[in-house]
Amino acid sequence: MPRSYAIGDIHGSLDKLRKLIGKCRQHAEGQPMTLVFLGDYIDRGPQSRGVIRTLIELQAELRDRVITLKGNHEAIAVEIIDGTTEADFWLTQGGAETLASYGVDRARDLPREHVRWLRSLPLSYDDGRRFFVHAGINPQRSFDRQDESDLIWIREPFLSDDRDYGRLIVHGHTPVAGSKPELRHNRLNLDTAAVYGGPLTAAVFDDAQTNPIAFLQVD
Repeated sequence: MPRSYAIGDIHGSLDKLRKLIGKCRQHAEGQPMTLVFLGDYIDRGPQSRGVIRTLIELQAELRDRVITLKGNHEAIAVEIIDGTTEADFWLTQGGAETLASYGVDRARDLPREHVRWLRSLPLSYDDGRRFFVHAGINPQRSFDRQDESDLIWIREPFLSDDRDYGRLIVHGHTPVAGSKPELRHNRLNLDTAAVYGGPLTAAVFDDAQTNPIAFLQVD
């Protein structure tokens, strides 16, 4: 049975990303697999450039079986490039580490291919059982009326909301306490703080049930 692997916030943790991709391939046992990345590929960690390059190469290999969603850190970088946000804010949120990984001083000097990739990232992915997104959803709105800002930035009231959304919301953005993903009846948080010394986590899904059938982690 085909499996999907949802992977939480990477933040420049290239070594963990490579190891986790390898672990997902091994777990899939040669069967078709879909990889869903939940955003925040850059900033804070030391290898943002390598992370983006790895994801672009993975998409070239697996095509539409690799979904890379937009996180708030990717959105900020694009805003800096477009001149709609002050660079100082980004630099304090991990942007300095991203620039260092590219060997440049300004966001506008990032490679054009990588900037085009950042601009192309979708906000969400719906597989019929799960709704994958970076931060979460506004509980007061239907899926087709969500605002981009909420999808990449929201914490409350989403994190405390207990309603059934008709989908399991699979998200990152808010680091969990401890090293284990947070699974509730209506949402799953996969940000296990990889850049802060926690593991990078993948949740494994199939078509037989909505909840994960397993978790994979690398330290």
